[in-house]
Amino acid sequence: MKLSIIDQSPVAEGFTPADALRNTIELARLADRLGYERYWIAEHHGIEALASPAPEILMARVGAETSAIRIGSGAVLLPHYSPFKVAETFRVLHALYPDRIDLGLGRAPGGTQLDAMALRRDRSRAMPDDFGQQLVELLAWLHGGFPPEHAFSRIRISPAMPGAPAVWLLGSSPWSASAAAQLGLPYAFAHFIDQRSTRTAIEHYRSHFVAAEAGDRPRVILALGAICAASDEEAAWLLGSARLFRRRIMQGDLRTIPTPEEARIELGSSVTASPPGDGEWPRYFTGEPERLRDQLIDMASVLNADELMIVTIVHDHRARMRSYELLAQAFALAPRKP
Repeated sequence: MKLSIIDQSPVAEGFTPADALRNTIELARLADRLGYERYWIAEHHGIEALASPAPEILMARVGAETSAIRIGSGAVLLPHYSPFKVAETFRVLHALYPDRIDLGLGRAPGGTQLDAMALRRDRSRAMPDDFGQQLVELLAWLHGGFPPEHAFSRIRISPAMPGAPAVWLLGSSPWSASAAAQLGLPYAFAHFIDQRSTRTAIEHYRSHFVAAEAGDRPRVILALGAICAASDEEAAWLLGSARLFRRRIMQGDLRTIPTPEEARIELGSSVTASPPGDGEWPRYFTGEPERLRDQLIDMASVLNADELMIVTIVHDHRARMRSYELLAQAFALAPRKP
């Protein structure tokens, strides 16, 4: 089973966004050495606790700091941007790091409606929901797919290097599953964001997949939360920070990642209990290495996922690094030589 990482660049209480960005770079180096498949960087806006509104900038630095791991966006939130500009940006990254770039695309705003309005160039009217058209246009820019009569067919995109970034569609709903299937794109389901439709979305994607080219097949990354520690009790204690952070976000409180001690105070005795959920599986899995590995493999097997992508939100960066180390050992990833 391939393992990958999605990093939201969390800002822990008592630390700065600059610290969080340095942590991202350090974790990416570790992931490269441990044998993780991909390192994707999220895009969020207007959230004090998450330090990466521009994944493409961090990708450029992470690519320079690593040697073999694939690097990508998880995701570029396409409704905010021109498809032409996104294609140019990721073609630069592809030229710098050939065959290592993933362009993960998302439809969500990545912040509040006010944040979305601030990102718009034209604020005189409501923006149309034309994500599908944007996506088709972006694919045409990347792969030279405009028909000869189209005005854009006369534009030569730069840098014009052989190949292109690998495009993934990200989502947490049946809509994204349907779009990925119709366009023949690989699909990453964000179970850690919304676990209610995980099985439905992935099964729909696989059953409705239409290959864009001969040989294409449905490919699924299952993105979920996990914390691995030396004991189940320690992992559950560390999870308190993520639980309190999510509760605060749902209440519009965008503060930095709290300590487990704060979580104990605000969440009370339930801090180490499994939080309630509406889906078949929890958004976050916790435990000691072997038990956690078995839980993750069981879920991936049921859903026929090709790859697991792990997000870990804890207050202590060292505990986050250790969690990924323990998972790599439990899954017997092959370390890369320096």
